[in-house]
Amino acid sequence: MSITIAPVPKPSLLRTEQSGSLFSYPKYWAESFGIAPYLPMSRKEMDALGWDSCDIIIVSGDAYVDHPSFGMAVIGRFLESQGFRVGIIAQPKWQNTADFMALGKPNLFFGITAGNMDSMINRYTADLRMRSDDAYTPNDEGGKRPDRAVIVYSQLCRQAYKDVPLVIGGIEASLRRIAQYDYWSDKVRRSVLIDSGADILLYGNAERAIAEVAHALAQGRKVDELTDIRGTTIIRDHVPAGWTEVDSTRVDWPGKIDKMMNPYEYVSTQQDATPVDPSAPQPLKIIPLPLQHKQKLDVATTYVRLPSFEKVTHDPVLYAHASRVLHQEASPFNGRVLVQKHGTKEIWVNRPPLPLETHEMDGIFDLQYQRRPHPVYGAAVIPAYDMIKTSVNIMRGCFGGCTFCSITEHEGRVIQSRSEQSILNEIEKIRDQVPGFTGVISDLGGPTANMYGLVCKEAHNEIGQKCRRLSCVFPTICKHLKTDHSQTTQLYRKARQLRGVKKILIASGLRYDLALRDPEYIKELVTHHVGGYLKIAPEHSEEGPLNQMMKPSIGLYEDFKKQFEHFSALAGKKQYLIPYFIAAHPGSRDEDMLALALWLKKNKFKPDQVQTFYPSPMALATAMYHSGRNPLKKLHYKSEKMQIPKKLEQRRLQKAFLRYHDPANFEQLREALQKMGRNDLIGNDDKHLVPAAIPHWQQGAAKYAQGKAKLAAKTRPAGKGGKLR
Repeated sequence: MSITIAPVPKPSLLRTEQSGSLFSYPKYWAESFGIAPYLPMSRKEMDALGWDSCDIIIVSGDAYVDHPSFGMAVIGRFLESQGFRVGIIAQPKWQNTADFMALGKPNLFFGITAGNMDSMINRYTADLRMRSDDAYTPNDEGGKRPDRAVIVYSQLCRQAYKDVPLVIGGIEASLRRIAQYDYWSDKVRRSVLIDSGADILLYGNAERAIAEVAHALAQGRKVDELTDIRGTTIIRDHVPAGWTEVDSTRVDWPGKIDKMMNPYEYVSTQQDATPVDPSAPQPLKIIPLPLQHKQKLDVATTYVRLPSFEKVTHDPVLYAHASRVLHQEASPFNGRVLVQKHGTKEIWVNRPPLPLETHEMDGIFDLQYQRRPHPVYGAAVIPAYDMIKTSVNIMRGCFGGCTFCSITEHEGRVIQSRSEQSILNEIEKIRDQVPGFTGVISDLGGPTANMYGLVCKEAHNEIGQKCRRLSCVFPTICKHLKTDHSQTTQLYRKARQLRGVKKILIASGLRYDLALRDPEYIKELVTHHVGGYLKIAPEHSEEGPLNQMMKPSIGLYEDFKKQFEHFSALAGKKQYLIPYFIAAHPGSRDEDMLALALWLKKNKFKPDQVQTFYPSPMALATAMYHSGRNPLKKLHYKSEKMQIPKKLEQRRLQKAFLRYHDPANFEQLREALQKMGRNDLIGNDDKHLVPAAIPHWQQGAAKYAQGKAKLAAKTRPAGKGGKLR
């Protein structure tokens, strides 16, 4: 009697294209060790758990906070739920390998991340000044992570243990998966996968990919065999047979394109007597980009070839084109593999990850987090934790598509919402577990406050499967988008009724064009969930810059403001909007910033904190900044050039327009207004933007009067209109 044993399917084939649950894998044998109070950060903690080794070690640029808002905790606890023993190396010293060897050699792989923020954005301001603080470090101390942390950490892990696979992920790796413009060096850099020497890169929220990688390696597969997992980027020596290439390496295709000779295809000149085997790998087929719509292509075996690293390095127009293509291929429903040559190597970006289902999101957030920093930090304050310790993340993703923002590139456009019960359970955990909880939930939100439960009504139909829109709400709100906020309104009402909860605040940024579709939501928000101030981000007043940002008209903001004030009055409350604006965005002229300053003055806004555009990797606005072209439109070499505020003096001037009321900016603004021929805005009446200069001979007397007034205010006795200080 013979026994036939069916081969075990590859994990990637099991879940890449099928709907297997995130939590349906057979657990790894080490689950018998149980749940760790905290993921261990030392050998002593490993010994207490009975571990002789870690299966996976996560290296991160952040302090370890065991909370679902911190990436290392989410990935670590998730892998623990799969049965793996996971250790943490947080903010290691990078001068040698000692800290990277502190937990010993991992059995499966190192997982490497820069942390919740890109290390360069974390360390430098938009003016390229080094920051002295770091909200993800105990006591807000700066300098605890290196520049380009993913590269540095990967190289040190490789030095420590040469044969251990390196898996990189998090936002820094995610936004550098192909050649990307680097603001800090002002040049295009290679994919971080090449520079780091890592084996595989996971992009986006990577639970699906990390599960497939971990279980595959645990089954004895080699890391270089993991070639087809969604949400991963790998390096190939060459393209495998059987694929169809859409050639998108140029922007100036001729008007008429004949069938191209395929350099990879052998054409016999004689009658071949051997019949063709249809099951054999087929040769590579190449289709020019303009002809792709004339052929029926299988998305599972079609890739888009981007211009090579060498070409985009020297050709800004091709760089903008590559950025445009990447964003058009970002949908999990129709996005194709992207390939970009770097020297003799091929960067192979597999298709985007499938969004998590609601029950999978619940599973991630219901893991056994301690919801506080690791005890090793003692009484040290970690500002990022203090900011979110009483907040709840209710969803992921953003379909806004703002060109200056990296949320879409990392989390995707598909909104992934938790169940109502999972969110309410987490509020109760905060009530019961967070020390010093006062009854106030600081935020129920996510990337955007009011996208919870809002999805494409056609996502699983033909329309949704073909859609390649970069935004569901720009230039107008798509008719297929669900805009009914009743699910969010109901959540707010139930959350308010929980025992021990006194107040639920909404602190995440609000998408006001969506809110206008549901006045009942605005009423609920304004009546019960605004703590005096509500953050909102119109970003600009002028159509030109707003179009480059893919943001709605300022008129919609003004419509929302009217409703906000109306419902505040009905509730008997004095409440205010706190608007956010951006200076020096690509396409923003000095004249646009002057118009914005006049709008601010007219509306009696005096912004305190303002933002200068920061060219983060992979953002569409960064492609604009680098190339001077607009990748929101089809590109060619005669495409109109944009105005790009690049010089430091111009960037500072545009920021000064936002703070027109600050005396420190008066002289700079007066000089700019004179050059612009707008002397009519200089003077001491309400119609003027900045006051006239004080004559030199009067400056001493003015300073003396100001000093005398300050001294009088300090020494004014209590009970006479002031108080002792």
